[in-house]
Amino acid sequence: MTVSLTLLITAGVLCAAGGVLLLMRALSRILIGAVILSNGINILMLASSGAAGQAPLLYRQVPLADVSDPLPQAIALTAIVITLATTAFLLSMAYRSQRVSGTDEVQDDIEDRRVALRAEVQEERAALRERHGPRGRGPEGDRAEYRTERRRLRGVLREDRAFQARARDASGDLWNDILGEDPADPGPPRPADTAAEGRR
Repeated sequence: MTVSLTLLITAGVLCAAGGVLLLMRALSRILIGAVILSNGINILMLASSGAAGQAPLLYRQVPLADVSDPLPQAIALTAIVITLATTAFLLSMAYRSQRVSGTDEVQDDIEDRRVALRAEVQEERAALRERHGPRGRGPEGDRAEYRTERRRLRGVLREDRAFQARARDASGDLWNDILGEDPADPGPPRPADTAAEGRR
């Protein structure tokens, strides 16, 4: 079986580019990455079947060695259909995210972010205690620097709590927050509204 080196290199480049795009935070780039990656995998599967041959219809006069392997072609055809469905799903998610939040960027999970930030602050506090002693009263501790660092760490946690409070401002109604109608465009102001604004 002979495999085309050009097809293998093309498939590798497409898979690498698609994998990099899948790691991005924007849904539009994830969508493009999924399409590129699926095309690279399809090329890889078709290249693995060897050189092109006759149609896989076995008659007495067709030698078996000259027939193409039908399995990679069937798998590639199935993968194309699955990629089409995945593309439609990601496209609808990106569109809905853009309409609801104004961006298609995937946000951090708030709880994961809070746990990671708490662990980071605890580590910094432990290092601060080790460097300055308890409450900054160690032999080598500078009390003013200790208080400044503690104040900074408390500020980091306070900012995170404010961020969580803003994230919880959603109404909680799934239909209105995610699946509801797009915000209505108020359109151009009516002449009566313009006159009322002028009187003010």
